[in-house]
Amino acid sequence: MTPATARVTRLGPRGWPGRIADSFRRSLQFRTVVVTVALAIIAVAGTSIYMGASISSDMYRSRVNDALVDARRATASAQSLFDSSSAEERAELQNLMSTARTQIAQTASTTLIAGYRAPGQDSNLLIPQDFESPALQGGVVTDDLRSQVQQNPSDQWWQAVALPAEDREVPGVVVGSMITLTDGSRFELYIGYELSDTERTLQFMQRTLLFGGGALLLLVAAVAWVVARLVARPVQVVAESSERLASGELETRIPVTGEDEIATLASSFNRMADSLQAQIAELEQLSMVQQRFVSDVSHELRTPLTTIRLAGDVLYDQRLDFPAGTARAVELLNTQTRRFEQLLSDLLEISRYDARSVELDREPVNLVQLAEDSMESMAPLAATAGCSLILRAPGGHTELPLDARRIRRIVRNLLGNAIEHGDGRSIVVSIDSNTDAVALGVRDYGQGIAPENLSRVFDRFWRADPARKRTIGGTGLGLAISLGDAQLHGGDLRVWSRPGMGTSFLLILPREGGSIERSPLPLEPDDAGSPDAVVATEAGDVVVVQPGEAEAAVDDEQMDAPVRAAEVRHAGEPVDGESARDDDVPDDAVPADDTDSREGRR
Repeated sequence: MTPATARVTRLGPRGWPGRIADSFRRSLQFRTVVVTVALAIIAVAGTSIYMGASISSDMYRSRVNDALVDARRATASAQSLFDSSSAEERAELQNLMSTARTQIAQTASTTLIAGYRAPGQDSNLLIPQDFESPALQGGVVTDDLRSQVQQNPSDQWWQAVALPAEDREVPGVVVGSMITLTDGSRFELYIGYELSDTERTLQFMQRTLLFGGGALLLLVAAVAWVVARLVARPVQVVAESSERLASGELETRIPVTGEDEIATLASSFNRMADSLQAQIAELEQLSMVQQRFVSDVSHELRTPLTTIRLAGDVLYDQRLDFPAGTARAVELLNTQTRRFEQLLSDLLEISRYDARSVELDREPVNLVQLAEDSMESMAPLAATAGCSLILRAPGGHTELPLDARRIRRIVRNLLGNAIEHGDGRSIVVSIDSNTDAVALGVRDYGQGIAPENLSRVFDRFWRADPARKRTIGGTGLGLAISLGDAQLHGGDLRVWSRPGMGTSFLLILPREGGSIERSPLPLEPDDAGSPDAVVATEAGDVVVVQPGEAEAAVDDEQMDAPVRAAEVRHAGEPVDGESARDDDVPDDAVPADDTDSREGRR
């Protein structure tokens, strides 16, 4: 036998209440209708309850008053009959009581009659026996009512009761009073009245109020929907037009109909859109002029700058033959010429980004190997600044289609920033990967960046501390270009910093054809709260921590943190039997000129 398969219907994460809440929050028309109907429900319900209670009370009081009047008239008729009779025999008194019961039923318009001999009287065989209508049997006439009638024989008393019917109970009242027979004995008389007709009338009235209130609510909802649509639809058109205008559709306009407030709003919106379009067009024209000016000036300056550099190189090669002052001037000329050339290259690159004419030259790249090569080339600068470079790469060893030149430029810029602002401490480069992306982090233990300056880290030519001394040159455009290179790959470049605890930059690159759901490395370093956990190595050393190796102390003189050195190499030594890959570094990415002195950070 094949087991039965249960069908499982999956609801949304929030279900209908969540959808209604979203509609209420996002739709002006829906919100207006809901609020109007809710207020109408409160008003109709309150009015219906008040009217129902009031009418029910009035009808019940009126019916009870009618019953009391009928019972008083019937009791008076029966008392008059006994007063006018001279019957003394038992049979005569029985006949007289039967006549009185018939007269009471005719006068009171009810057959619900009961009579009881009043207690506390002498035994008299002439007094008629107690009698009860079937509907008043079973304790319908309560002891409390009888007690009141016995204690106040001259008054009329009544009580609301439940009278038995065919298969249910109906509301009713029992009216009690005392009558005096011909021989002077007292006899309790109780007359019952059904209120089922009043109950039916009340139920009909309640149904009428219910249906009438429902119809009124539907009418109110329909009117509110129409009115809200008349008001909300133009507002919705304005909102949609505003979204299109904000997304870049500058030709968006709103049709103007009528002369009311909505027409005034549409006219104002159209004038605003015209003004924005004109200003944006003017700004775009100015931007194009500026970009072309920067590009043209950069190109025009390259030729004379090349001539100046060639002449400066000749003088620089012969600087030892010059006097000390002249030799120093030649060195300054050579350094500043190279820096000027790097500035022109960066300006050209920025102008390409502004003109959206940048294209990637992808090739298979091992990010770990690229980072290791970049660290080797930056080792002399690190030695000058008293820093050591540490590479930790638990992942990221697979090749990815990347633009090697641009990624190498990002890594070298980040390393240069860390060297300049690392205060002579170790610099840690971390690489890891997951199914979504590969990430590279550069961590220094310098003074860090103030929180209010983090938002301007990647601004062009910006420096938080212009008075800080530059040690490795830089143009102030390195981080801006690096961010553009990262975004051109579909990735991102992020920064974390805390005063006194250093700075960490995180480069995240997606795998081919993928998106970044989560970063392989955290933006905030694991040792963010422990600035003393810095690996201590000799200045200029490049320490490579291979993946999968256990952490252990290497040498107390070299490392005092739990890191194992698989290789300790100086920048001048060969890598894997080959020479360092300085030849792969383009001319515009040399250490002294390519790295930014963290103008975007300081």
